[in-house]
Amino acid sequence: MFNKLEGVEQRYEKIEKLLSDPEVVQNRDAYEKYAREHAELSEIVDTYRLYKKVIQQISENTELLKDVDPEIKELAREEIDILTEKEKKSKEKLKHLLTPKDPNDNKNVLIEIRAGTGGEEAGLFAGDLFRMYAKYAETRNWKIEIMDHHETGVGGLKEIVAMIHGKGAYSRLKYESGTHRVQRVPTTETQGRIHTSAVTVAVLPEAEEVEIHIDPGELKFDVYRSTGPGGQSVNTTDSAVRITHLPSGLVVTCQDEKSQHKNKAKALKVLRARLLDRMVQEQNQKRSEERKSQIGSGDRSERIRTYNFPQGRVTDHRVGLTLYKLESILQGDLDDIIDALTTYYQSQQLQNADISTHKITDQTITMDHP
Repeated sequence: MFNKLEGVEQRYEKIEKLLSDPEVVQNRDAYEKYAREHAELSEIVDTYRLYKKVIQQISENTELLKDVDPEIKELAREEIDILTEKEKKSKEKLKHLLTPKDPNDNKNVLIEIRAGTGGEEAGLFAGDLFRMYAKYAETRNWKIEIMDHHETGVGGLKEIVAMIHGKGAYSRLKYESGTHRVQRVPTTETQGRIHTSAVTVAVLPEAEEVEIHIDPGELKFDVYRSTGPGGQSVNTTDSAVRITHLPSGLVVTCQDEKSQHKNKAKALKVLRARLLDRMVQEQNQKRSEERKSQIGSGDRSERIRTYNFPQGRVTDHRVGLTLYKLESILQGDLDDIIDALTTYYQSQQLQNADISTHKITDQTITMDHP
């Protein structure tokens, strides 16, 4: 690992010189490429330099243990204890920083929430989950764009598809995919019995046009009048859009905008995200199996998280985390859960990753001058 870090530091220093090279400055594409690489490597290099400084200080204090003055020796021991802890933390941080990054982490996300088992109660909880994610997005200054939604007759949601725009949105929300189970007494329950319902959540990274090329000839477009709850018409023009991707059979609808053009643009965004996700699944069968097990069928027996209203608790079954602050979580206080999931999956990745084949390091060391 430390041989690689030496290479990273050398590459970082080379990039710093390149960024001040007039030839590179005049080449916009090259300059932006090196600026991005510089930003990606800066935290690794800063941490590595701190680590080397700490190692040097430990060495210097170890020499002081040979001093005849007992006070100096005692101060040296205390300093070594402090520095050893810093060394440990720096080493762990370096391992984390060198873990291969998910290239989608900084992307916007498409989040799809659908009512599963439980009828009207599942629809009501689907609405609760959407509001939870909307409030979480608000705390991070992200913007939400509704792509499509279908309401139930009692104020719930059969499904809702939304794009969340914000740096790091996918990195924070990617572990939310799966079946969310709710246990509570529905408002329609007269005997006070607790019902169990389920809602599925799918989180997909937004796909750029350059990532997914869609042949217009492979698309079938249908337009129709948008409708509201119960089927009543809410628009007098054919503004709603349905797009069918003929090769895959994927169907996307959008009716939230009054403009057919805007609905078409939104539907294409959703289609690209779903096609990208399907492509990645086909390329990586293991990930495909993991995603299927996460999302499941919406049945109440398959769940990643349970929201128990009578006990005021939320349990994430993947990491065994239980928090007794359900109301706070439904108000968007998700960081404790997301941090625990991120730590868990990163530790799993660290155990499986071969640091010596770190993708970014290998690329950056071999990249040539433009």
